[in-house]
Amino acid sequence: MINVIIKNLEELLSHGNVKGREIVLDIIEHSLREANSYNLTKKLVKYKNGILKIKSLSYDLSKVNHIYVIGAGKNSTFIAAALEEILGNRIDEGVIIEKRGWGCKTDKISIIEGGHPLPDENGLKGTEEIIRIAERTKKGDLVFVCITGGCTALTLLPPKDLSLEDVRAVSDLLLKSGAPIEDINTVRKHLSRVGGGKLSILLHPAEIISLIVVDEVAGLPWGPTVPDATTFSDAIKVLKKYDLWDKIPGSVRKYFEKADPNEETPNVSDFKRVGVKVHNLILANNEVICKAAEERAKKLGINAAIFSTTVEGEAKEVGIVLASIAKEIEKRNRPFKPPFVLIAGGETTVTIQDKAGEGGRNQELALAAATKISGSRNIVITSIGTDGTDGPTDIAGAIVDGYTADRAKNIGIDMFEHLKKHDSSYVFKQLGDAIYTNPTGTNLMDLVVIYVGK
Repeated sequence: MINVIIKNLEELLSHGNVKGREIVLDIIEHSLREANSYNLTKKLVKYKNGILKIKSLSYDLSKVNHIYVIGAGKNSTFIAAALEEILGNRIDEGVIIEKRGWGCKTDKISIIEGGHPLPDENGLKGTEEIIRIAERTKKGDLVFVCITGGCTALTLLPPKDLSLEDVRAVSDLLLKSGAPIEDINTVRKHLSRVGGGKLSILLHPAEIISLIVVDEVAGLPWGPTVPDATTFSDAIKVLKKYDLWDKIPGSVRKYFEKADPNEETPNVSDFKRVGVKVHNLILANNEVICKAAEERAKKLGINAAIFSTTVEGEAKEVGIVLASIAKEIEKRNRPFKPPFVLIAGGETTVTIQDKAGEGGRNQELALAAATKISGSRNIVITSIGTDGTDGPTDIAGAIVDGYTADRAKNIGIDMFEHLKKHDSSYVFKQLGDAIYTNPTGTNLMDLVVIYVGK
């Protein structure tokens, strides 16, 4: 389904530590291909002779009335496309909300493109379509729900007392606060009519199969079909924790302060009381892509290890730490002896206090790392958003090596100044080190690959 993922490979290999770059970019390309949601869905969902099998689940489709496919998230269309190919005309109707300009095409399932990371009118219309389908489901129906990162923003249909502008303002403040995605979503799912398990309640009494691409460090199923353990009170605590309570629109403060208990996100007990029948299945998580990277490095004849799949923290600081580890490997052969590939996954954050330039957490991590490996002839570091976008940019991430700092200096770029202004995209565009991809077909947080040669 995807031919080449990294679009500007030739440019990225035209300068710097070409040998190290070839190795790192080969690993990235292979890993993204292995973690493609279309391929993973085809491996997981099997349909033959009228019998549908998903892991331990088995269905005789002659006894199923209607099949629907709904969902949202970046590259969620790849899951839908696979289901469409597997089930064909057995799908009665479907709608997927995809990030604008991203994803893949489907034949029978409708695709509505919405705004991300900030919600827009299209996302609201798409969520209303999902609710319309949910309201027509009955006992004996089967509903597939495709969930990938970005789902919460794309389905942020506010309660009746709030406007799109209200929830956009809250989302924008949260995204700039440096809060991890779990905290951000604690607030956002309490501002959505389908978030935090509410969709499962709407789909009842149909049986639900959610195929979830996990993009949270906790590595647990999440999304609009999963029962929620947080409350309105928790959402308020998050807003106060990041000093946002007095900055959000007054309408949102009033909504939280006078929240109707009937609009609380449903928990496990609520699911049991209603009788919800849902199977929340993890299609992939960050460990899948990190393992694929490790296996590819070893096939290339290079020892490799996964440093962590739960990396968090300020992107700049994480970049400095990872660069320091790479230097330790290069200079002192510890904790590993070069040549070596070190792999990390997770999701860092960028805290923006004032005005900022253009960038994303992966580009900021790489830029910070570049300042620490200057002069090295052996280290190459790349960090990418596995969905193919980094922050609000169309750049997936960036690649740096020991030549990057000198190249920047030679064309008059002060990397430290751009790092301070969160303006990493400018630097990497000028250097030809911004990584651009075709739709990757997945969304498994971020992937960092570090090569230390000898």
